[in-house]
Amino acid sequence: MRVLITGGAGFIGSHLTEALLKRGDSVTIVDNLSTGRYENVAHLDGQPAFQPVIGSILNESLIDKVVERCDVVFHLAAAVGVELIIEHPLESLMTNIRGSEIVLEMAHRYRRKVLIASTSEIYGKNTHGPLREDTDRVLGSPLKTRWSYSTSKAVDEILGYVYWKEKQVPIVIVRLFNTVGPRQSGAYGMVIPRFVSQALRGEPLQVHGTGKQSRCFLHVKDVVAALIKLIDHPAAVGEVFNLGSQEEVTVEALARRVIAITQSPSPILFVPYEEAYEEGYEDMPRRVPDISKIQNLIGFQPTMNLDQIIQSVVDSVRQSPAAVSEKRPDSGGS
Repeated sequence: MRVLITGGAGFIGSHLTEALLKRGDSVTIVDNLSTGRYENVAHLDGQPAFQPVIGSILNESLIDKVVERCDVVFHLAAAVGVELIIEHPLESLMTNIRGSEIVLEMAHRYRRKVLIASTSEIYGKNTHGPLREDTDRVLGSPLKTRWSYSTSKAVDEILGYVYWKEKQVPIVIVRLFNTVGPRQSGAYGMVIPRFVSQALRGEPLQVHGTGKQSRCFLHVKDVVAALIKLIDHPAAVGEVFNLGSQEEVTVEALARRVIAITQSPSPILFVPYEEAYEEGYEDMPRRVPDISKIQNLIGFQPTMNLDQIIQSVVDSVRQSPAAVSEKRPDSGGS
């Protein structure tokens, strides 16, 4: 296939690019490098089937050209990370909503299939679990910037679904739960790379809140394999799928596992939410996916457990001294 990946120089996008090139597809990526990094795909330079384009998904004429030249679109570009959303809410909303609208409109113009990467943030504060695709959303006040990301991605999903229903644009929506692996930056609040870098520096691992909140983590290679199977599967069109692991761990226990695996002398430091983010910040106590729908369609099953995932990040960070000392840069959404 001729594939377009928006956000292709990002963490997930770069791994997806590699996998598609390996199976013989040609890949064009579009990324403005605000949170993506060209180093993630620089090793692919020179491959005839790889075409990097530096630009924004808000550039309509650019997106028109690249969508016209492709067969399918993986729409991954988005403003991500709690810290980024809180610090740049307006820019994040514009990137996520207007950017998706432009991508979908061009897909309609040229009759292209689109996979939309959504998020488990969709479910908000709903602690019932495991969370199914039809589970209700439970959100806080719209005046809290914390919920702007969830809202923007919900609009993305609604846009995609309406383009499918009204204009017959073939879309697939995938709600990604916590995805982890090499190349993921801890600069915007992503917890495992942040913990690993702190542990390798011998610094306190900063656990936000009580540390009793629980999450599930899936390796990026399992995510990429599932995304490819979903865009290839005709029965996925018009559907939404959870994609994640069901191995649940509290954030405090996660920090202790990182310390054990890195053999670090680092202590754990509990940081109140209002100090880490903003006054009145709200978090989700629990977030566990029901993955029966994606299992039934494509036979999805995670291939790596949490300790293996943490070890893969440790190995990657140790190979990159810059990642160990990584601090958050001043930049906006990708």
